[in-house]
Amino acid sequence: MAHTCKSCGAVADDPGHLCSPTVESISCSYCGATDVAASHVCKEKLAAMKFSCKSCGRVAADGSELCKPAEIS
Repeated sequence: MAHTCKSCGAVADDPGHLCSPTVESISCSYCGATDVAASHVCKEKLAAMKFSCKSCGRVAADGSELCKPAEIS
């Protein structure tokens, strides 16, 4: 079960990693699965990832979500 921070909106599997955690469950907007972990990656979500960060390697569907985006080819 993932936890969401009431203050900043961050999501983590361990509530100790958040400043003000809630116990709300999150669902995947790509596949519709409910009560997923913060690290959940489904086939649909993976297919939507079009950018990676040149700095940390994180991937995202939109380049604006990364600090140094590079399109994945």
